[in-house]
Amino acid sequence: MKNYLLRQLRAAVSPREREVEVNLVLQSLSVVAVNRAKGRVRSLAEVELRAFSQWGEDGIIDWLLERLPGIPETFVEFGVEDYLEANTRLLLLLRNWRGLVMDGSEAHIANIQAQEIYWRHDLTARCAFIDKDNINQLIASTGIKGEIGLLSVDIDGNDYWVWQAIDVIDPVLVVCEYNAVLGDVHRISVPYQADFQRTRAHHSNLYFGASLPAMIHLGERKGYRFVGTNSNGCNAFFVRQDHAAAIVGALDQIRSYPSRFREARDANGQLTYARGASRADAIRHLPVSDLATGHVRALAELGDLYSPGWLGAQ
Repeated sequence: MKNYLLRQLRAAVSPREREVEVNLVLQSLSVVAVNRAKGRVRSLAEVELRAFSQWGEDGIIDWLLERLPGIPETFVEFGVEDYLEANTRLLLLLRNWRGLVMDGSEAHIANIQAQEIYWRHDLTARCAFIDKDNINQLIASTGIKGEIGLLSVDIDGNDYWVWQAIDVIDPVLVVCEYNAVLGDVHRISVPYQADFQRTRAHHSNLYFGASLPAMIHLGERKGYRFVGTNSNGCNAFFVRQDHAAAIVGALDQIRSYPSRFREARDANGQLTYARGASRADAIRHLPVSDLATGHVRALAELGDLYSPGWLGAQ
C-alpha cells in the first residue's frame, strides 16, 4: 500500500506540498494500523487522527469503515473549500473511494479541479451554494443516488435543514457539524434562510448551525444511531440503524463533547478569545428555531443551554 500511495502522491502537487502530503499519508498509515487492530475503544475520541481533517475526523472515519466491510465505496461531502482540509481526502487516498465534493466558491472548485488528485481519483467537484431545495438535484445531477458509504455535512449554517431535506441518497455513515455554543439541552437551530451566511448573520461567527440534540433527534427520525462526537466538539457521527450494532458493540461509551476552541470575533472582526458559556452571551438576542415546539424565539428565552456535565467540561 505504501508504494502505491507514494506513486499516487508524487505527481499530485508542487514539490513542497507533495512532500508534506506524502509524509502525512505515511504517518497516517501507522496510526490507522494501530487503530484498526483495536477490538474495542472507550469512545470515538480514542481513534482520532488529524491528517487532512480539521479535528481528528480522519481517524474516526477510518475506524468506523473498518467495521463496516462491503458498504458502497462512494462519498458526498460539501463545504470543503479547496479540499486541502476535508473529512474525505484521506479516505480518497487510503481507500480509493469515489466521491462528490461541493463548495460555494468558484475559486475553490477551480483549485480542486487543478489538483492532480482530481484526475488520479474518481472525484467530482461542483460549485454550488447549497440550500434545502437544491441539494437533492445537485447530488443526483452527478449520477450519485441510492445507498452510499458516507455523507459529510459542513456548511456553517443550514446544516440541519439541508440534512433533513436529503433523500436522493441513503448513506451508511453521516458526519454532520453541530454548534456546541448552542448547548446540549435544547433541540434548536438557526431559522432556515436559503442565503444564510455565517459571518453576515452575526459578526461573532457563533450564530450558525444547530445544537447536538437537534442533530441527534433528526438522525433518529432519518433512521440513524448517534455514536459520538470528536473530542473538539464540532462533528457528530451517525451510523444507519441496520449497521449500528457493529459500531455500538465496539464502543465502551457513546460520548459527546462541548467545544473549547475560541473563534468568537468582535464587531471589528478581531478575535475575542471568549470561552465556555460566555460565548453564548454574544448571540442570546438572536432568534432560533425551537424544534421541539416549532416556534422561533430569542435564544435567551430558552434559559440554560448547558447541562452540568457540559458546563464543567467547557
